[in-house]
Amino acid sequence: MATSELFSGVLATGVLSLPLGITQLNLPGTEIQVSTPARKGWVLYTVRPGDTLSQIANRYRVDARAIMYSSGLEGVALRPGQVLRIPLVEDADDEARLPPGVRTYIVRRGDTVQSVARRFDLTVLGLVSANPGLQSLDRLEVGSTLYIPTAETGLLVRLKQGETIQDVAQRFGLSVDAVAKANGLDSPTDVRAGDLILLPGIQAKTTFQRLVQIQEAERKAREEEARRLAEERRKQEEARQKRLAEQRRLQQQSRARLPQQAQRQPLLRRANAVVAAAGYRWPMSNFTITSYFGRRGVFQRFHTGIDLAAPVGTPIFAARAGQVSTAGWSRYGYGLHVIIDHGGGQETLYAHMSRITVRPGQWVDRGELIGHVGSTGWSTGPHLHFEVRVGGAARNPLAFLP
Repeated sequence: MATSELFSGVLATGVLSLPLGITQLNLPGTEIQVSTPARKGWVLYTVRPGDTLSQIANRYRVDARAIMYSSGLEGVALRPGQVLRIPLVEDADDEARLPPGVRTYIVRRGDTVQSVARRFDLTVLGLVSANPGLQSLDRLEVGSTLYIPTAETGLLVRLKQGETIQDVAQRFGLSVDAVAKANGLDSPTDVRAGDLILLPGIQAKTTFQRLVQIQEAERKAREEEARRLAEERRKQEEARQKRLAEQRRLQQQSRARLPQQAQRQPLLRRANAVVAAAGYRWPMSNFTITSYFGRRGVFQRFHTGIDLAAPVGTPIFAARAGQVSTAGWSRYGYGLHVIIDHGGGQETLYAHMSRITVRPGQWVDRGELIGHVGSTGWSTGPHLHFEVRVGGAARNPLAFLP
């Protein structure tokens, strides 16, 4: 801080409290030259029209709350002619000076350069000019600092070691007076290396164009990635549809090879007196056989039972008397299913039910209701998958039914 601001400009109607307690009245028109400004004590500052607390705090490089405490302020509002007591401390030199017409903003989640510019009624170019180090118009790091010009816009640069206001003004074709006025300086020497300097009217057009090109490249990359993902999903769907079509074709071929008599309803089949005497019956009264025991196609698994198609809710009966060993959900694709133990190593399995009416451990008679037709588990439609097992191995159910 230069002495000219402390004494000849800012304190034209005030007094300076020096560390030794000596009070020096500053008479009108009098300038007092001091080799180095006081860094401990207070400055009595008379508020001018247009002054704000934050501007004064930035100018003297002190915390605004320290001015409020020292001056007995209850709020940040100021009135012209009001006298403020501004504390001066040694460590104030550690902070870089910010122009009085510039404030800071901490980036929040979801912020972009466009959204921040709209929030403070700035153009994107104006915000970029105050922050020429930006790397993207869309991606801002949460918690980082943006500089916001609240009055005059321009290019914000940081003064380098050994660089002066005159150097910066000459480089950008500005007058020293214009730069000093925009930065609230009474003397060009009131700055030091690391201070931020606002260059009025200067726009970072080259930086802005570079960021626009980066933004466009990022947009095209996102669109290309979206197209790639859409094309990948389309190909996957086409492959799935081809697999389903091939499966349907193989099923139709398998059914076409079945003898005409095998496609009739089981109730029209001639009764097998031998197996009927063993106690087995059909588990349903009305149905259509849609899949038989054995290999159904080149690419399909071995079918361990027969499928009896019927509407959802059709009653299912025990094919033979025995004890229910399983009644519930299957991890192996049977869905809701029931297994009945008939003794002698023989079991029957009833799968894909919509509802079960028996419980494990229950004894059931031949023809007793055990559940209803459904399409649970690995099923493509309502039907009963019926198996006969002997010694744990699946056998052709038609060999055991009348």
